[in-house]
Amino acid sequence: MADKRFFKLEGPFTIKELVNITSSSVEDKYLEQQMKDVAALDNADVDKVTFFDNKKYLEQFRKTKAGACFVKPEFAALAPEGTICLLNKNPYKAYALAARAFYPQEIDSSLGISDKAVVDGSATIGEKTIVKPGAVIEANVKIGKNCVIGANAFIGQGVEIGDNCKIGATACIMCALIGSGVVIYPGAIIGRPGFGFAIDYETGFTSVPQLGRVIIEDDVQIGANTTIDRGAGPDTVIGRGTRIDNLVQIGHNVKIGQFCVIVSQVGISGSSKVGDFVMLGGQVGVAGHLTIGSGVKLGGQSGVIQDIPSGNGIEYMGTPAIPLKQYMRQAVTLAKLVKKRSMKSDD
Repeated sequence: MADKRFFKLEGPFTIKELVNITSSSVEDKYLEQQMKDVAALDNADVDKVTFFDNKKYLEQFRKTKAGACFVKPEFAALAPEGTICLLNKNPYKAYALAARAFYPQEIDSSLGISDKAVVDGSATIGEKTIVKPGAVIEANVKIGKNCVIGANAFIGQGVEIGDNCKIGATACIMCALIGSGVVIYPGAIIGRPGFGFAIDYETGFTSVPQLGRVIIEDDVQIGANTTIDRGAGPDTVIGRGTRIDNLVQIGHNVKIGQFCVIVSQVGISGSSKVGDFVMLGGQVGVAGHLTIGSGVKLGGQSGVIQDIPSGNGIEYMGTPAIPLKQYMRQAVTLAKLVKKRSMKSDD
C-alpha cells in the first residue's frame, strides 16, 4: 500500500475503465467489478489489481489473491481461481497506466514565481510556470509554460527550456537547450565544462575552452546527481525519450540516441556515440571516441574499449565487452580449468 502521506489515491475504477485505460481485453461478465488500488502479486487482495510479466514470479502468480491481474494471454490459464485476467501483450506497461490512474501526478500547489527566487529581468518565463524559493534564473533565459523550477535550482545565462519540464531542487543547468517534457532530478549538473586539457610535460596542463552546448531532446529524464558535460566544440546530445539514471557521467561531445536506457554509475567518455534503443547496465564504462550501435544491450560493469556494431537485442558482457554467449563460454571454460588444476593439486 502506498503511504497516503505522500501519494493521493483516486478511484475506485471498474474493470471496464481499466480495460479502456490500458487497451486490455477481458470477458464481458467482469466489466462492472471495481478495483480500489494497485498492489504487488504477493500482497494483493480481492479489490486490488496487479500484473504478471516475468516467469521468475510464476509461483506468486499462481498463488496471488489479487482481484485482477494484467497478464499475457498465454499465461491466463495459470491464474488462480477468483483472479480476473486482463489480457495484454505488455502487462507491465498496462500496470503502469493503471497505476497512473490510481495515483495521478500531483499538481504543484505553488503559484507563479516565488518572491524568494532571483530572476533576471531579461528572462522569459511561460504561463503557469512555477519558480520555487531560492532558484536563480540568469539573463536571457527562456522557459516554456507549465514548468516547475525547483528550490535552489540554477539556470544559467541563455539557457532555453521547453514546455512541461520539471527541474529538480539544486539542479544546475548551463549552456544547454532543453526540449519539452524533460525531467531533470535534484542535484543534476548539466552543461559544466568538459574534461579537456592539453598536456605539456614541462609546464603542466592547459585547459581547453569548452565551447559547445548540451542539447536535450523532448521527453528525456535525467536522474539525481548525474552530470552531462557540454561539448568542446561539437555539442553533447541526448536523444528523445532517453532515460538516464542517478549518478551517471556523460563526457563532452557524446551523442546519445533516442529511447536509450542508461543505468546508475555508467560513465561514457568524450566523443563516443551511442545509437537508438541501447541499454547500458549499472557501472558500464565506455572509452572515448567509440561507437555503440543501435539496439545493443550491455550487462552491468562491462567495459567497452572498441566499437560495437548495431544489433537489436544483442547482449554484451565483460571487460573488454564481448558477446554474451562468448562471455559465458569463457566463464565455463575458466571454471573447468580451475577445477581441473585443483584436482591435480589434490593428487
